Amino acid sequence: MPDQVSTTSLTAYHAKYFAYELTKRCPSDSLEKLAGALADAQVDLNPHQIDAALFAFNSPLSKGALLADEVGLGKTIEAGLVVSQRWAERKRRILIITPANLRKQWHQELTEKFFLSCRILEARSYNEAAKQGNPRPFEDAGNVVICSYQFARSKAADVQAVPWDLVVIDEAHRLRNVYKPSNVIANTLKQALAAAPKLLLTATPLQNSLLELYGLASFLDEHAFGDLRSFREQFASADSQRQFQALSARLKPFCHRTLRRQVAAYVPYTKRLPIVQTFSPEEAEDRLYQLVSEYLQRDNLQALPASQRSLMTLVMRKLLASSTFAIAGALNSLGHRLREQLKMKQPPQSLEDELDEDFEALDELVEEWPEEQSDEGTAAADRSALEREIAELDQFRDLALSITHNAKGQALLEALKVAFAQAAKLGAAEKAIIFTESRKTQDYLLRVLSDSPWKDGIVLFNGSNADDGSRQIYTEWLDRHRGTDRVTGSRTADMRSALVDYFREQGRIMIATEAGAEGINLQFCALVVNYDLPWNPQRIEQRIGRCHRYGQRHDVVVVNFLNQKNEADQRVYELLSEKFKLFEGVFGASDEVLGAIESGVDFEKRIAGIYQRCRRPEEIQAAFDQLQLELSLEINEAISRTRQQLLENFDDEVREKLRIRDEASKAYLNRFERRLMLLARTELVGHAEFLNDSSFRLHSHPFTARNGRIPLGLYELPRRSGEAHLFRLNHPLAEAILAQAKSRELATAEVLFDYSAHEGKISLLEPSLGRSGWLGLSQFTVESLDQSEDHLIFAAVHETGEPLAEEAARRLFTVPGRIETAEVSRPPTSVIDELTHQRQDAIQRDISQRNAAFFEAEAQKLDGWADDLKLGLEREIKELDRQIKEARRAAITALTLEEKLASQKQIRSLESLRNQKRRSLFEAQDEVDRQRDNLIQQIEGKLEQRTSLSALFTIRWKLV
Repeated sequence: MPDQVSTTSLTAYHAKYFAYELTKRCPSDSLEKLAGALADAQVDLNPHQIDAALFAFNSPLSKGALLADEVGLGKTIEAGLVVSQRWAERKRRILIITPANLRKQWHQELTEKFFLSCRILEARSYNEAAKQGNPRPFEDAGNVVICSYQFARSKAADVQAVPWDLVVIDEAHRLRNVYKPSNVIANTLKQALAAAPKLLLTATPLQNSLLELYGLASFLDEHAFGDLRSFREQFASADSQRQFQALSARLKPFCHRTLRRQVAAYVPYTKRLPIVQTFSPEEAEDRLYQLVSEYLQRDNLQALPASQRSLMTLVMRKLLASSTFAIAGALNSLGHRLREQLKMKQPPQSLEDELDEDFEALDELVEEWPEEQSDEGTAAADRSALEREIAELDQFRDLALSITHNAKGQALLEALKVAFAQAAKLGAAEKAIIFTESRKTQDYLLRVLSDSPWKDGIVLFNGSNADDGSRQIYTEWLDRHRGTDRVTGSRTADMRSALVDYFREQGRIMIATEAGAEGINLQFCALVVNYDLPWNPQRIEQRIGRCHRYGQRHDVVVVNFLNQKNEADQRVYELLSEKFKLFEGVFGASDEVLGAIESGVDFEKRIAGIYQRCRRPEEIQAAFDQLQLELSLEINEAISRTRQQLLENFDDEVREKLRIRDEASKAYLNRFERRLMLLARTELVGHAEFLNDSSFRLHSHPFTARNGRIPLGLYELPRRSGEAHLFRLNHPLAEAILAQAKSRELATAEVLFDYSAHEGKISLLEPSLGRSGWLGLSQFTVESLDQSEDHLIFAAVHETGEPLAEEAARRLFTVPGRIETAEVSRPPTSVIDELTHQRQDAIQRDISQRNAAFFEAEAQKLDGWADDLKLGLEREIKELDRQIKEARRAAITALTLEEKLASQKQIRSLESLRNQKRRSLFEAQDEVDRQRDNLIQQIEGKLEQRTSLSALFTIRWKLV
């Protein structure tokens, strides 16, 4: 078995070799490039994710990549691998742009799974940094910066000023229409990020038109295609196989897509099973709904700011649908604002701040909400009008407070009984996650469930987690995990981990708010209850995806509630269930359907508009019919077929490639981790007790200068129990061990390699048994194409002068050894140097061939770009030729002399213009060629190789 080294007999020469092997820089298209990221990742990686990350790295000349895997295949993990590797290379100016409601999820994934330090940048944190004297908050080499689309757009000048090493853009289908001037955000970001290497993530790169592919390609690389007109002329119809092949060939270098069916062998999927629980509000609840709904439909309201009227109306409607307790608090806030307005002549606090305390998702909704154009404003009201509105709000609030039980709350108990019975049949544990959009509704549900058969094992999860129960769970969790890497030191992150651990190990029901539960993974729970149903399909998909995800062993039951007295609520559910298919099947919402709505918030706004303007049942029906029709037009089956032809590869080819990738990555990861542990055994002698091949207990400090950063206690490799410090390549302890082994000066000595102590057979070494010779190890570094790669060169000979194959020399270090004598005769330096130089030449030739392939691909891309532009220039002349032919036909059919003369004059004018265009065409084509040649010349400059050679050690070897 390769690299199966005895754990007791390693020399300092073994250690130095392993340390250099573990830290060497590798070619961009090699699996070894990702070694550190793969080994450090605290997540089981699937081969398609490794394949996608390698694709993103493939060519050092690439301006970026589009990862377009289907929904549910872990594009965040793929990007996390790329980010982690960039970070390991000390390229740490990294920006993540994502929808506002995914910022926390990105933060958690990168922090917990890849140990990357991250910072969410929004208005508050940006202003705090500016106050502390930081003029460029986006430039933060100590953190991966995460922000929303809207914030990146608002700070475009700041974004543009940073020389980014990598920019990742999630939900990148928002950029599909960048070719339209009306898409202001996409165009602003395109300009701000023009020079940055980019990674775009979307499951739906193509939804309605092939021009969307042009948009995404031009956002990544302005030289991927020519101008829009030439793309439209060549590809927009794409109705021939030749056109498809030509477009597919040009997309292939930067677009990567894997389908769920292609990875079924690695990612088993369970189903979603829907349960609908109907309820009928009591008379008082219904009256409250009607009164507040009619109030919100008025044209002129003083309590809602005109600048946010539609947003705040939507929030009020969501709280109204949530519970009487939620709307009571909101109505009280509105009345309080108007009273303060009467006293001070202006509202004392923004309504946004007041409602955000209950409706936690509001700050993200505000971030995503399109700016409202409200020129008319709200008509100024006299004192009596304000007092009348206050009286109404008080009346509504009092009615809400008088209602102590909600029909939906009682229906929840019935739904849990049915759903738990269904989950039990499926073999799932009795656990449920209940989602609500309101903190006050969360408190109400806690009261309801505390007086139910499920009163034991309830845990709350929200934005603050400040209740007594959560604090007790947190304290006990800290005591249990003290001295392990589970404790991060961040109270927010540790509280989240404590609550999830409690729910997994002891809890039965978690009641979570929307914003609070972002980013948590609950694949041990198979029952999702949507107590409140968001109107944003993407939010629903994220909710269900907390449980219905990789690692879920059971079918997931999804419970929704339906108000039998509310026609609009019924149509919303019908739309989400039947059109979006969110609640049943294996995959949930499809790419086509989620992609049909560019922004979930925009879709919410469309639904809110129906509630706001439609009063009668027939109006509601007509409005939803129209919305459903629009969605049907956007979910275009013809485009789906086009996407298959352009972006998807043959299943068998993909499956075979992934099988090979899976075997190679597992083998390499095993070898990598074995070397790291062997190195630790060598360097921690006297300081650590090794318990097995993956864990040890550090009982004393080996590196005095780093004591503060290296805790004592139990260590283990990633992806084991999680109850210890994680011994990974970038942990301070591993870094110190590697630095010590690499810096050790080693004199020439004789090393005896004991083949008899090695487990297994190494055919390459058996011909050298009983023989001896000399061996030199050097590190050869080559810099080209703005990257460096290290090669460890073994130069070895037998005592007779006969060369020992390099792979055989490498395999010597998989055999236990000991230093026989420190005094040896002089090594045959000239022979070792000659072998080293031969290997250097071979490495440089390989790199030159690889770089030539990268160069050729880039040159082809630039040729295509230049041809596109020339095509556009020639098109103008063809158009003039067509006009001249038409004018000549008109001259022939002209009836009068005046008409004939006018036609001849027009013909001469058009011919003159055509001749002028022909002359300028050659100049323009020459200019395009000049631009292409300049770009190619810049690339040629990067091809030059700069090399250095460093001798690491020389030994006399003996194999027995």
